[in-house]
Amino acid sequence: MHHMIMEDNHTPTYRDLCSRLSTVYGDSEARAIVRLVLETRFGLSYADIICDGTARLTADQQACLADIASRLQKGEPVQYVLGEAEFCGRTFHVEPGVLIPRPETAELVQTVCRDIGSDVGSVLDICTGSGCIAITIALDCPGCSVECWDISDTALSVAQRNADAMGAQVGVVRQDALCPPSDVERWSVIVSNPPYVLDSERQSMSHSVLDYEPHLALFVPDADALRFYVAIARYAISALRHGGRLYFEINPLCASSITELLCTMGFEQVEVIDDQFGRQRFVKAIRL
Repeated sequence: MHHMIMEDNHTPTYRDLCSRLSTVYGDSEARAIVRLVLETRFGLSYADIICDGTARLTADQQACLADIASRLQKGEPVQYVLGEAEFCGRTFHVEPGVLIPRPETAELVQTVCRDIGSDVGSVLDICTGSGCIAITIALDCPGCSVECWDISDTALSVAQRNADAMGAQVGVVRQDALCPPSDVERWSVIVSNPPYVLDSERQSMSHSVLDYEPHLALFVPDADALRFYVAIARYAISALRHGGRLYFEINPLCASSITELLCTMGFEQVEVIDDQFGRQRFVKAIRL
């Protein structure tokens, strides 16, 4: 693949790399991705990058950069290429088979942590993926005991690896969110970012998501869009302690139907919260 990146036997400059990726991502995102790769994988500072620091890479590093560039050019997400993603100021290991943590989910976690404050309680994260929600809560709310559930082998191993790497005390448990146990008053907080993208939304999604990220963690059928919310809410109305809080990340298209569902099931103070882009992205409810 080296011919994709070697021009007249010279290592590609920052500008070369940006122009190659701009066909996939647009100019500003391409620049951000190239900087991230050069800083993270090759240790180049921004000053190095703009002064053509790529010319000083070893032959092995140049070959590695060539491989990375070709993978990025095909649309593979940079987080999978690098094997890591930033979330709430920490670096999490990610790989194909777990969802790449999103900025909106960081907003959800910040809301949960702010509400927990100095309370000591038990927290459950359902559909954990990389473990980013559970681990962040465990580290930022040190009084809490935290458990996370997933059904995917990859997710369970990645979440455990991340918890171990960060020294987070999190119980990583194989559990199908659609068939939860019959717990009573076990948790003070339940939080979930379950699959919520409708099958009908696929055609408007980018290839880098569709071709690389796990469909199991993304999609639900239009005819059963709330399947995870129904199962988790049904579990939560029994498994939460009195005064316990339920938090969901949601599809804005389903905000009113999820609100209605929670009210019907007996949750109180059901509240829809916008994300930073003004979309109805989170729901919070209390079990009285």
